[in-house]
Amino acid sequence: MATFRFGPIALSSQQVFHISKLSFSFVNLKPLVPGHVLVAPRRVVERLKDLSDEETADLFLCVRTVSTLVEKEYAGESLTVAVQDGPYSGQTIPHVHVHIIPRGRTDPFAKDNDRVYSAIEKNEKDLEKGYYERGGLPGNLEVERKPRTEEDMAREATRLRQLFSGENGPSEGERESG
Repeated sequence: MATFRFGPIALSSQQVFHISKLSFSFVNLKPLVPGHVLVAPRRVVERLKDLSDEETADLFLCVRTVSTLVEKEYAGESLTVAVQDGPYSGQTIPHVHVHIIPRGRTDPFAKDNDRVYSAIEKNEKDLEKGYYERGGLPGNLEVERKPRTEEDMAREATRLRQLFSGENGPSEGERESG
């Protein structure tokens, strides 16, 4: 089974649900809310400024496409779309990525919207901590949001992949070559 690189982390192609020419979208190990997914360029690049114009355009066109699908699929009323660009912004995985988080009036952050940003930062720090301390994907780093199993992530990715036309999900060839 092929893998995709998310900084130092190897993601299974089973976690990937959408691939464009230069970007890929994948489910989150520890989503803040159901439907919290990530979009990253296929080339491992730490900062937005390091992307080519073509990669930047492709990344944000992919974000727009995935956002539309995620908002509808998870009955969102709005979205939080966030990029942490560099370590002082809270980025802990050294690979450009965009968080897409479906939002609504009853989500855990509805009464204090700015809490979503500190939650994203904590999520990233926990992921980094788990990765480096354990030499791989993190275990249970916090009580309130346990990491999902590979099987749970694969089920969600399969469901999302089916919502795209066949040309936009990972093809067998792309799964093999990552």
